[in-house]
Amino acid sequence: MVGRLFASFFGAAMIAGAFAYYNYKFSQFKFIDFDYFTLYEKSDIFKPVAEEYLLIIYNSRDQLSLEKLKKIKSNSPIILLDYYQTISERDMGELNVTEVKTGTDTFLKIVQRFNVYDLPTLFYIKRAKEHLYKQDSDIYKLSEFKF
Repeated sequence: MVGRLFASFFGAAMIAGAFAYYNYKFSQFKFIDFDYFTLYEKSDIFKPVAEEYLLIIYNSRDQLSLEKLKKIKSNSPIILLDYYQTISERDMGELNVTEVKTGTDTFLKIVQRFNVYDLPTLFYIKRAKEHLYKQDSDIYKLSEFKF
């Protein structure tokens, strides 16, 4: 009788542990599907072609952050997504930059999916399938990012 009680408790604990581990493991890194999240590059729909990107969500009205962003050293192309949804032809130095914008609903979904609380925020995404990219680094504030 006591053995069955402990066995059922142990079984329930194992199931709960497996469920918690599964949720932890798959909530660590998130995905962005460019077929679902439509981003616009000027008047065209942005279609990713590189295997990896540095995605930067920033505030174009923060001049100090813009100056710091110009100093980033990245071998990967950069996607700039502006909080104010503007696209300008600003000089980003030697960087391979694509400025994109999107609708407010999509922007909010991206911000919620990646838990963006501060601007600018930077993280790498890497191709998992054709237009499906997986978060491939921690999410950094600009002050935490190693140039």
